[in-house]
Amino acid sequence: MLVFAAFFEELFKGVNVMQIRPGEIGDVPKLREFEQGVIATERPLALNLKPDPINYYDLEGMITSEQFALLVGEEGGELIACGYGRLDKSAAHFQSDLNVYLGFMFVTPENRGQGLSSVIMEALIDWGKSRGATEARLDVYASNEPARRAYEKAGFKSLLLNMRKTI
Repeated sequence: MLVFAAFFEELFKGVNVMQIRPGEIGDVPKLREFEQGVIATERPLALNLKPDPINYYDLEGMITSEQFALLVGEEGGELIACGYGRLDKSAAHFQSDLNVYLGFMFVTPENRGQGLSSVIMEALIDWGKSRGATEARLDVYASNEPARRAYEKAGFKSLLLNMRKTI
């Protein structure tokens, strides 16, 4: 875990506006609030979600796993953003053997529009590259225009459209 923390300390020397660090167990209550913000945003877009209360993430597991990097953005001692990267083995038919999957991208409403999610995404991509990943992937709801624009601005391109039908 010390190597993990040192990697991000070195990466973010001199970042003033928002300090980025690995998530800690003590952050979990605030991260649960962020998770509910993600769910509230996605609920109108995902008609197949169970009724509240639900959770998406095993936050404690992400924080302690070597396969995940859960980063938080902090300003003035308050958490204002987060995101995770997960190392995934790619399917045999893809050029990349290992990819970093990005998820749980969240910025508090009052801090949106400042490029903070891009800073966290780049840090997670750098983390993945340092572990051998040669591709970054993420999922976004097709109708979530603000998120799609943010990801496209960060260089992501649509790959597949996942479709569903209730039967």
